[in-house]
Amino acid sequence: MTSIVREEGEQRVAYDPSIARATTKKRGRRPGESNTREALLAAAREQFAETGYERTTVRAIARRAGVDPALIFQFYGSKEGLFTAAVAWPFTPDEAVAAIADGPRSQMGRRLATFFTVVWDDPERRAPVLGMMRAATTSELAARLLRESLQQHVLGPVAERLALPDADLRMSLVGAQLVGVGLARYILRMEPMASLDTEGLVDLVAPVFQRYLTGKL
Repeated sequence: MTSIVREEGEQRVAYDPSIARATTKKRGRRPGESNTREALLAAAREQFAETGYERTTVRAIARRAGVDPALIFQFYGSKEGLFTAAVAWPFTPDEAVAAIADGPRSQMGRRLATFFTVVWDDPERRAPVLGMMRAATTSELAARLLRESLQQHVLGPVAERLALPDADLRMSLVGAQLVGVGLARYILRMEPMASLDTEGLVDLVAPVFQRYLTGKL
C-alpha cells in the first residue's frame, strides 16, 4: 500500500488513495465524483471569501465539504489548483460585454453599474468574486488572477468596443472603481453604502463609470 505525502504550508497530509476511496464510500455523503467536486468548489468559495487565500487550509475546506482532504489533491493537485477552479467570474465575457456595450453609449456607465451590482447582490453569484477579491489583498497569486480575469472577462473586450485612443486607461479606471465598490460594499461593509438597495447604488456610481468610459479625463 503506497502513501504519498503532500505539503500544504506547514501542514503535511498523507494521501493514501485506497484510504481516500474507502473513507468517501463509508461516509456516503457524496455519491459521485461530480457531486464531490461541486461540494469542494462550493466549500472553497465560502472559505476563501471568509478567510482569504493565505489563512484558508485544505483541511478547513475538506471539513466544510464533508470529504477527506486527500480528495482535494486528487482532483485539483494543490490548494492553488482548487483556488483557481473555485474563484471565477460568474458570467462569460460575451455576457458581460453584451450587457455593458450594447445600447446607447451615453448609458454605458449605468449598464455597467447595473450589471455588476445585480451580480454582486446575488449571494450565490458573488461568492467566487468575493473569494478572489479578499484573497487578492494578501496573495500575489490571487491578485494576479483578479487582474488577469478582470481584463479578460470585462476590461479588454469592452475597451475594444469603446474604440477610443485612451480606452485602456479608461478601462483601468473602471476596474479600480469596480474593485473599490466591491471591497467597500461587500467585504468591508462600509455603511451606509453597504445597506443601499441595488438601484440606489447604481444611481450613485453610474455617473462615475460614465465619466471614465466616455467623459473628458
